[in-house]
Amino acid sequence: MSTKTHTTAVVLIPPAELWPPIQRIRERHDRKVRRWMPHITLLYPFAPRAAFADVAPVLEAACAGIAPFPITLARFGAFSHGRRGATLYLAPEPAEPLIELQARLWEALPAYDDTRRHPQGFTPHLSVGQAGGPEQARELCSALAATWQPLSFTAGAVQLIWRGEPPDDVFRVAHTFTLGPR
Repeated sequence: MSTKTHTTAVVLIPPAELWPPIQRIRERHDRKVRRWMPHITLLYPFAPRAAFADVAPVLEAACAGIAPFPITLARFGAFSHGRRGATLYLAPEPAEPLIELQARLWEALPAYDDTRRHPQGFTPHLSVGQAGGPEQARELCSALAATWQPLSFTAGAVQLIWRGEPPDDVFRVAHTFTLGPR
């Protein structure tokens, strides 16, 4: 189960009723708005679709050990990619339950460790766009924060998503795994 593909991922998707203000930002700043729904990435790249029957029970068992928890999207941040620009994001708070959730998923499927390989480890975030560099990222984060109204929800499930190759390259949910015991 260690083959990886960029056409699948394990994510946490906010409730659809919270999407409009997120999508308004993404439509202006995120070149990936068509492909990805608003989400917090937990494992990516992930197993090919052919392995979903094998990984689904493992993901379900890992999710059963984590109780639902509150999340608030109130603060903007950015990851600098040097000359390649920056990624703008909403920082889910508190971060600790998401870090714990990601760790449980990774412990259950340790081959899918890419989201943990960054120098600072796994950083929960909901991407909202790209910027040309650190200065532009700071300016955009400041401008977005000036009018942003925080969004709160209870994280109660994790989704396994997949996409095809272009032109059928929009991610869709294959499985939803409820957090907490059944």
